[in-house]
Amino acid sequence: MSPSSKPKLFVTREIFDEVIRRLESYYDVEVWDKFTNPPPNVLISKARECDALLTMAGDSVTCELLREAKKLRIVSQMIVGFDNVDVECATKLGIYVTNAPGIISEATADFTWALILSTARRVVEADNYVRWGEWERDKTSWHPLMFLGTLIYGKTLGIIGLGAIGRAVARRAKGFNMKVLYYDVVQYPENICKELGVEYRELDVLLKESDIITIHTPLTKETYHLINEERLKNVKKGAILINAARGPIVDTDALVKALSEGRLAGAGLDVFESEPLPSNHPLTMFKNVVLAPHIASATNESRFEMALTAAENLIAFAEGRIPPNLVNKEVVNVKAPGFKQ
Repeated sequence: MSPSSKPKLFVTREIFDEVIRRLESYYDVEVWDKFTNPPPNVLISKARECDALLTMAGDSVTCELLREAKKLRIVSQMIVGFDNVDVECATKLGIYVTNAPGIISEATADFTWALILSTARRVVEADNYVRWGEWERDKTSWHPLMFLGTLIYGKTLGIIGLGAIGRAVARRAKGFNMKVLYYDVVQYPENICKELGVEYRELDVLLKESDIITIHTPLTKETYHLINEERLKNVKKGAILINAARGPIVDTDALVKALSEGRLAGAGLDVFESEPLPSNHPLTMFKNVVLAPHIASATNESRFEMALTAAENLIAFAEGRIPPNLVNKEVVNVKAPGFKQ
């Protein structure tokens, strides 16, 4: 890279024009303009040419890609998670990895409650009943047994993972006068639990006691298939399972089996082990399952802030500063930040 040229940045989806303009002050920016994410071979090809990547959910930043990308110095994720990036490999190669934390908590908590309420009260099923003419064909304005759902008020909510999103979900539960249980690898101090109105339970106990179970833990080796067939057997009969965290935390085959056997009253899912979810997947056959295409953070406010945070990480690096949201902090011992090396 000559002193007068800008480092080359590849952005894997279209983002806000205002953010792109800000990045263009520091980078020669190329944006992938298709709605689908770049196929792996395209992403590797682009990475070979680039000094920086701005990546998102669905982009697989493997060690193979990182090794092929000889010029690459930073991968800036426009999401809080980084399980799609081989961080260990990046660190060894002196490649900085950043994320966009602390932004989506409120939006994801809102959407979690949208899933809870729409699943418990059969909103999507009822909407289809009206929209596709079944209500009109049935010729009944009201029936005492029509679309009976589950009352949320006063029930027990079990939160798996009491991080920022889990805490935001717990705060909203107060309006429903719920008993709130939580499981986490960290047991929080009494003052925090009292403020949130939550009680700690071991995971299997939480599953047995909760009417609604909602997952808000990151995807790690330890949480992969955390909710499996054995644990679903322990779930309280008629409970509802919500997942707006990461798909592989739940064993999909085990979930399908639990739904088929009627052990769960329903499920609300924003994430899946394979995304996009095939239209003929068994989960699409259940009327008591609400499905969404990974949109828990999809508010104008949150997505703009996510894009801006990813950009600020890239700008800090370009200026020779340690990015504010550096994931692999030990990389600074391998290479200093910046392109002028």
